[in-house]
Amino acid sequence: MSISAAKTRLLAQLRYVDMHPDDQQERPDLDTMYSAEALFDCLPDVVFFIKNTRCEYVVVNQTLVERCGRHSKSDLIGHTADEVFPFALGNSYRAQDEEVLRSGVAIRNQLELHFYPTGRRGWCLTNKFPLRSDDGNIVGLHGLSKDLQAANERSEDFSQVAEAVERIRSGYDQPVQVSELAASAGLSVYQFEQRIRRIFQLTAGQLIQKIRMDAAVEQLLESDDSVATIAMKCGYSDQSAFARKFRETAGLSPLGYRRAFGRMTHFRVK
Repeated sequence: MSISAAKTRLLAQLRYVDMHPDDQQERPDLDTMYSAEALFDCLPDVVFFIKNTRCEYVVVNQTLVERCGRHSKSDLIGHTADEVFPFALGNSYRAQDEEVLRSGVAIRNQLELHFYPTGRRGWCLTNKFPLRSDDGNIVGLHGLSKDLQAANERSEDFSQVAEAVERIRSGYDQPVQVSELAASAGLSVYQFEQRIRRIFQLTAGQLIQKIRMDAAVEQLLESDDSVATIAMKCGYSDQSAFARKFRETAGLSPLGYRRAFGRMTHFRVK
């Protein structure tokens, strides 16, 4: 099946599942909805899904099923994120879906810290795109989240930026400029960015964000410090800016995260 034919078939299926149940003759076979579904089932580090305009899962891969602690894809099909994930997180994920469907603006390579009902926690890069019919109408969305892999710190690339990376790790509470980090490594900003991306699969800015958010999560879980204090300790002079970035990254406000997971040790980082 060609890519064009597969897309046409998918859009037809999405229009079908958006119909009122009384207008449906029979439910299509989920195994034939999307020709690439079997390929995504082979990727244990990628969560893949397609949703209709009601934000309901239409297609999911096996990785998402397993991370949600479900037995089969049919346990997710027809449900929304707020029905699958814990209350606060589920509402946040659904709001993100609704915004993509409403605005038609894609989410591209957004660094996120994900939490799953099984207790798994891990960093990923998320992409969500609206699905449009031939006449331009939005009929759903599709997306994937790819796990970040452990960095290869023994590579030749890393040796040249090791001092700069250590500077981020030890000084994330201070202002950090990528241009200064690049200069300390004897590289141009472009060369520095390229090496960081090869090593960490992130831009230099995303690496700084990840290190700061890791520290913030730990402090929210393990300390009684106020959000304002944690913001300062993690390099944010403005508490509101910290709160916005934390919500974008983790799907919850700092206080919401603390209430949901504070001092809960069963959430493990991949």
